[in-house]
Amino acid sequence: MRTPSPSAPRSATGPSGHLLSGVLPEVRRDVLGFLLETARRHGDVARYRLGPLTSFLVSHPDGVRQVLQDNVANYTKDHLSYTTARWVVGNGLLTSQGTFWLRQRRLAQPAFHRQRIAAMAGQMVRATTFMLESWEPHAVRGEPLGMMAEMMRLTFRIVGEALFGTDLGPQAETVSRAFTELSEQVTTRFRSFRVLPPVLPFGEDRAFRVARRELDETVFRIISERRRKKGDTGDLLSMLMLARDEETGARMDDQQLRDEILTMLVAGHETTATTLGWIWALLAKHPRVEARLHEELDAVLGGRLPTVEDVPRLTYTRMVVDEALRLYPPAYVFSRKVVRDDVVCGFHIPGGSSVDLSPWVTHRHPEIWEQPEEFLPERFEPERAAQRPRYAYFPFSGGPRQCIGNSFALMEAQLIVATVAQRFRPRLAPDYTLVPEPLITLRPGGGLPMHLERRSAAVSG
Repeated sequence: MRTPSPSAPRSATGPSGHLLSGVLPEVRRDVLGFLLETARRHGDVARYRLGPLTSFLVSHPDGVRQVLQDNVANYTKDHLSYTTARWVVGNGLLTSQGTFWLRQRRLAQPAFHRQRIAAMAGQMVRATTFMLESWEPHAVRGEPLGMMAEMMRLTFRIVGEALFGTDLGPQAETVSRAFTELSEQVTTRFRSFRVLPPVLPFGEDRAFRVARRELDETVFRIISERRRKKGDTGDLLSMLMLARDEETGARMDDQQLRDEILTMLVAGHETTATTLGWIWALLAKHPRVEARLHEELDAVLGGRLPTVEDVPRLTYTRMVVDEALRLYPPAYVFSRKVVRDDVVCGFHIPGGSSVDLSPWVTHRHPEIWEQPEEFLPERFEPERAAQRPRYAYFPFSGGPRQCIGNSFALMEAQLIVATVAQRFRPRLAPDYTLVPEPLITLRPGGGLPMHLERRSAAVSG
């Protein structure tokens, strides 16, 4: 028998799992713990079975770079996780592929140009101050707020005004409730390998269809109102409506507009709201960090509302945002289908299998991150961040499929934190236990009830 050469690709090891279901029971029970323990025991590339599907958890930054950037064409979204996601958002930027995805990306890209994003800063701050006024009676009475619901409403309103030129405030509760139902179902269906679409006339399938119909009604209402107004208002929706296919001259029909709008609504408000929820929880549990944040806000803003010109000066505020995204990345795991055999970090990855990338795991890699479970924003000081590999940190994915709205989300989070933290210190309710809830995104569980401790008088505009 021939002895393999030292350079021959190795075979990855991993948890054996159950005969038929593989590791699905462990994933359903505690997906976050499973991912961390698998990487700890089996290294930077680990192998396991999710039902009939062979998957490889790639957790080293070099491997992440190969999948998302260096050999990106070999790793596609022809994966069950995206099939179930398409039941909700259709064939928008998140789920589409190939030339169709590239065309849609090029159409949407101008809406996220740096100058356009900067012009949205005023809307973000105004929406936040409006929310703070609604908090005043709660602060006076000492009543807790459901912070996740508050952040969802806020970011939903901002996305509606900034990207679609419409006030979505009245629909916020409906959309949040519908998306929570769909998020829970998509997560459960994937982890149970229930691959049939939700078409049956009873139970969960009916609830799924009702929730999806509520989202559709909101989105098609936006499209209908904009078509009646006509003209170019300069926002993302106008760009998508007015764009023509280079070959056919055709414009997007309502269904494709629906897919893109719903993708932006979900991705644009859910992920930022989740990050903000974690920021308030982490600040409440880390008074040293909170005190340093307040020092920066007092020094830079001096009691006034932040503007876009302040964003580069709010350096510690940005570090707080980055560190929250490191510890609790909204997209905590995502997958790709392997087209052809490849070698990743010295391990053989066969074509037809799947690769799982987990910011949750890589952001805790012990060779890269000191004290990985600690909330230490200082680790994002520029000189320290420059020493880390590019893909040690990828909360917005990376390569050509990096989130198109990452700059929008980061500026939004900075401005909201700077506006809220000047007026209030949110405090966790005494009887609340902070635990992650890993659905489609990684939320703080239980709605995040918090009391409002007043920090100072209202900031001035």
